[in-house]
Amino acid sequence: MLSGESGELSFMRIYGQREQVPGSIIIDGGSGYCKFGWSKYASPSGRSATFLEFGNIESPIYARLQQFFATIFTRMQVKPSMQPIVVSLPLCHFDDTESAKASRRQLKTAILNVLFDMNVPAVCAVNQAVLALYAARRTSGIVVNIGFQVITILPILHGKVMRQIGVEIIGFGALKLTGFLKEKMQENNITFQSLYTVRTLKENLCYVALDYKAELSKDTQASMKIAGEGWFTLSKERFQTGEILFQPRLAGLRAMSLHQAVSLCMDHCDAAGVTGDDSWFKTVVLAGGSACLPGLAERLEKELHDYLPSYICNGVRVIPPPCGVDSAWHGAKLISNLSTFPGPWCITRKQFRRKSRLMW
Repeated sequence: MLSGESGELSFMRIYGQREQVPGSIIIDGGSGYCKFGWSKYASPSGRSATFLEFGNIESPIYARLQQFFATIFTRMQVKPSMQPIVVSLPLCHFDDTESAKASRRQLKTAILNVLFDMNVPAVCAVNQAVLALYAARRTSGIVVNIGFQVITILPILHGKVMRQIGVEIIGFGALKLTGFLKEKMQENNITFQSLYTVRTLKENLCYVALDYKAELSKDTQASMKIAGEGWFTLSKERFQTGEILFQPRLAGLRAMSLHQAVSLCMDHCDAAGVTGDDSWFKTVVLAGGSACLPGLAERLEKELHDYLPSYICNGVRVIPPPCGVDSAWHGAKLISNLSTFPGPWCITRKQFRRKSRLMW
């Protein structure tokens, strides 16, 4: 990072100094919003609508992806042809079926087609969960990604998602957490102007209790002021919101709890016996904005130790999002700052055109 710079960097500042900052552009299209910026800076320089807001990933999306990347390049005031791009691949088509494989290849091919048609010299495209794992300085483990619509639990070995072992899906995500808090606020006659207000309260006041029953008897009241709306005071809603991750029935949901889904993934990893050492799947890394709720890592680790058989739970460790909501972006930053980058990490336009089929 340039001396004297801190935190967010303005786009004009980036434009004025882009020649002085060699490196790559990182584009992390999360399920909530996209983060982008230069690999040599300490944090993303901007945020925007994400991949999924530019069209249904099930349908041809060339034009929408083109608009998406063009918008980012315009906001950063850079020429696509001047530097390599590190782009995260969104979590979708989770299973190991031939149909899911084809859909993943189609999406990756569409992204690469758009970028190379914009004259990007080289592209490094990596799964978002793998990038979050890299941000935790690990190449193997289980990543729990709390996305906008769903929660995904992915086993990763040496940087590769082990879909043949099994990826677990919980059918609700951050949106449901926000919606549940909204319902609780309405039940208590707390008025608000928009869902954005509720999300802001969730991000700033909510947490996960280590012992839910014990927490119910405590005074947990806390307040915060939101510009244009005034003061809001929450009490039990603060920890009831995150509790649906472990007790989905509280929100009327018929779904596996978070610790059950992670335990099932660990069972599959243990049964697969892909290595002689079972320690590779005993590190659990949390990812996603709602995974930043205080207390979540500690509670999940506690539940896993209580739920798993002793021969598996020994050594299990849960790590909070290593870089908060920007974990995948920082994982990409680690890659792009390696001495071997771009080298084996990237595919060039010539290599891409030469290949008729890409495996992902």
